[in-house]
Formats: sequence, structure tokens, C-alpha cells
Amino acid sequence: MPSDDRQPSTQSARIQAARETYSGQGLTENQFREAWAITGVIHNEIHKSGSFREKLTDYSHAFARAERFDALKGESILRDIYQGRYSQSMNQTCEGLLEVEQTLPADSETRALQKADTIGERIKDGPTQPFYKAYDNTSLELAKDLGVTQSYAKSMMKDAFQTKHGKSLYEDGKVFEEAYHRPVKEAEIASRKAEKLQERSQSYSRN
Repeated sequence: MPSDDRQPSTQSARIQAARETYSGQGLTENQFREAWAITGVIHNEIHKSGSFREKLTDYSHAFARAERFDALKGESILRDIYQGRYSQSMNQTCEGLLEVEQTLPADSETRALQKADTIGERIKDGPTQPFYKAYDNTSLELAKDLGVTQSYAKSMMKDAFQTKHGKSLYEDGKVFEEAYHRPVKEAEIASRKAEKLQERSQSYSRN
């Protein structure tokens, strides 16, 4: 999953490396900050989906729009800053994740099933949450654990759950959502509506 550059020493080294690239040396401080932010978004997207082309194209155009260079130049700058920041190209990041997916340990399916089996309880226990959120958070944990993309982790959980239980992970999760999350959500909505009505009533009374 995404490399952690939040530690001050690590982030400082990465910023310096990105600044020292050919493109980084020619950027203003504001341009560099924007490029830095964009490369972080692209890095996260690669670890989420295993792809970066669409994000890179969109952000290259957005980056270049207010500058004196075109989208192709913007893309070149972003690739360069990314290379300096992460010590590998965007393509190499994708290839590394793909290699991990093709050489997973023997217990990876068991670990995927264990994670999938926790989703119902995540929806039910504590502050309830909808299926999509529990599914997303659980897949993110599995992806970090195995070193794969989040989309691949989701597929692993879905397939493992279907094989073991003979039913859809999505459908099972929605059952938990309807039973435990929806009533709580509807009660919250009703409570907010009641509060607003009371506020309006009090306001009319004062007027």
C-alpha cells in the first residue's frame, strides 16, 4: 500500500529528492506544492486500483491550465516529481503490485476469508456503518496486509466468501445493513427533523 511519508524525516528526504529532479528544480514553490499533492493522489490511486492513466491525464490538464506549459509538459513534470518522491516510476509501482498479486502466500485466501467474515460484525457493532464503508475499510486493511491493490483485495474477499458460504458477500452485507444500520440511520434522520421543527417553532414564537 502507499508508502508512508508522513514521518518528518522521511517526508523531508522525499521532498528534497523530488526538488532535486530536473523538473523539480525549475518549479516555483507553489507549482512544486501542487505537483507534490497531485503525485500523492496518483500514488494512492495506483494502490487503490492498480492504474494511474486516467488520474494522470486529468490532473496533468488541471495542473497545466493556469501555467505557461501544456498538459504534456504537466504530465512530464508529474512523472518526474513522482519518480523523485517514491524512488520509482508510476509504471514500476504498478508492476510491483502486480508481481505481489502473482506470488501471494499460500494462506492469502484464508486471510481474505477471515477479513470478509468480519464485515457483518463491523456493520452491526459500535457506531453502525453501511456495507460499502465496512467493505472498503476491510479491503484496505487486507490490501496493506498482503501488499496488493485495494481492488484486488476486494475481489479476494468476494471470491473467498462466495466459495466458503455459497452466497454473495454484497448480499450478506446488505442484510446486516438493513437489520442494524438502517434503523439507526433512520432514527438519526427523524431526530434531526424533529430538532429543526422545534427550532422553527421556537423562532416563530419569538417573532
